[in-house]
Amino acid sequence: MIEAVGVAVFALTGALVAARKGMDPFGFILLATVTGAGGGTLRDLLLGRPVAWVEAPVSVVICTGVALIAWTIAYSRPGRLDGWSAKRLLLWADAAGLALFAVSGTQKALAANVPILSAIALGAMTASFGGILRDILAGDRAMVLWSRDFYVTAAAAGAAATALLTLFGFGPAVVMIGGLAAGFGLRAGSILLGWSFPNLPGADDSR
Repeated sequence: MIEAVGVAVFALTGALVAARKGMDPFGFILLATVTGAGGGTLRDLLLGRPVAWVEAPVSVVICTGVALIAWTIAYSRPGRLDGWSAKRLLLWADAAGLALFAVSGTQKALAANVPILSAIALGAMTASFGGILRDILAGDRAMVLWSRDFYVTAAAAGAAATALLTLFGFGPAVVMIGGLAAGFGLRAGSILLGWSFPNLPGADDSR
């Protein structure tokens, strides 16, 4: 369930980028699907498991549905999905997707009995990879490269909280809430309050 929500949220971010770029419906579907399914695809390949959306194309259906709804809104109400408010929505939807996939990616890795550090790394990659692909395909600077913002760090925090709470025997609800709070909270702090690592000496602070 949590992965399906993450797919939908990340698909929305892909559709928002497609709207800003003025793409056609197939461009919306491509960016939504790459963003929504990209991280899970990488995780499954690294675990040596069948790719989830190949076995059961639920993720593709979700991404396509989100993309077509977004395209319909963009077509019927020009400018609705590419203004300042849409940019803010993109940031917050991306933060939510990041946290959701950090938790679900780590849980799936732990279920495959990989070592805990590997599970954390896989959770962080699951959370980050779809957004990286989205930005590259759209010709944008990847959010992961935005100056010193917490991005992969937030994904790793969510993954680490998920893995440690699972290791210490907490129930599924506590694991999920703790992982989401760590990942989303750190990313939200970066967006709202400018939380970040300090600059390297002499580094350019421009975005």
